[in-house]
Amino acid sequence: MNAPLGGIWPWLPLLLTWLTPEVSSSWWYMRATGGSSRVMCDNVPGLVSRQRQLCHRHPDVMRAIGLGVAEWTAECQHQFRQHRWNCNTLDRDHSLFGRVLLRSSRESAFVYAVSSAGVVFAITRACSQGELKSCSCDPKKKGTAKDSKGNFDWGGCSDNIDYGIKFARAFVDAKERKGKDARALMNLHNNRAGRKAVKRFLKQECKCHGVSGSCTLRTCWLAMADFRKTGDYLWRKYNGAIQVVMNQDGTGFTVANKRFKKPTKNDLVYFENSPDYCIRDRDAGSLGTAGRVCNLTSRGMDSCEVMCCGRGYDTSHVTRMTKCESWPSVSPSLLCSRTFRLRLTDINLLRTTRNTS
Repeated sequence: MNAPLGGIWPWLPLLLTWLTPEVSSSWWYMRATGGSSRVMCDNVPGLVSRQRQLCHRHPDVMRAIGLGVAEWTAECQHQFRQHRWNCNTLDRDHSLFGRVLLRSSRESAFVYAVSSAGVVFAITRACSQGELKSCSCDPKKKGTAKDSKGNFDWGGCSDNIDYGIKFARAFVDAKERKGKDARALMNLHNNRAGRKAVKRFLKQECKCHGVSGSCTLRTCWLAMADFRKTGDYLWRKYNGAIQVVMNQDGTGFTVANKRFKKPTKNDLVYFENSPDYCIRDRDAGSLGTAGRVCNLTSRGMDSCEVMCCGRGYDTSHVTRMTKCESWPSVSPSLLCSRTFRLRLTDINLLRTTRNTS
């Protein structure tokens, strides 16, 4: 009886991944909805009951989250701007990114982390700006305190990031907590990593008070850093993301390669290797790189060799008028070809082969 089970255990993590249902964080589609809160809450497809409850109860928070979607998707596109997959969104797809995130890849890990971080950032900022009924500035930052420069008074408006994290966890994680599969656990882990990333860059700002600019008294408050810092940090985590498999009891992760460290709560985790994103593949959700701009002098991911996947590139000349009464500037753009092209070295190689045969 033990023999069959012993043969199944090594394959169990992979089976858990294969049997994971199709996923989509439908709340991402909130950026495309408008009108009253009831219309928005009832027309975002795929929200679970807990999310709809929060949506109806806190319409002002939902508006903040919806506006924040544009910000974190722009950050995602900035970080991936030189890669084959460039975090492109599909306006008519309620999952926002299409089928590409059905794969439990490191790209999925980044998107879940940065979207969760974006919710924290949007809600916390709206709290400080007085746009939400349920929160305001951080109520705990009162009285006097001390740092390396001496005593100071808490004043101004400290960003209430604890409220932002608490609401983001309740709303974003609600759908994943209903699932018992491997993908749900992966998403929950990366969601938490994203939330923690925003708090990591909370910084203390102070203003001096005194005669002739002296700093006899200081008033300080806590403020979030620009979201770009969170994006850059998560990008580094993306590059160092750790591939994992489910443990045998299905409650957590273990590293897929024993040579790598165990992931911390700050790390991003993923199950499956990424596709190469070279060609258009509807099943994989890849749009391919045909028509993408490449950099002939680069040796990185945006190089013509890497971006175009060895297919070569086409040169197009674009004329731009920069100022009135000035000569137009003509700049060449290198666009990845749709089909493989024979390069000059390949033609010479063919000629050499024919001459020797």
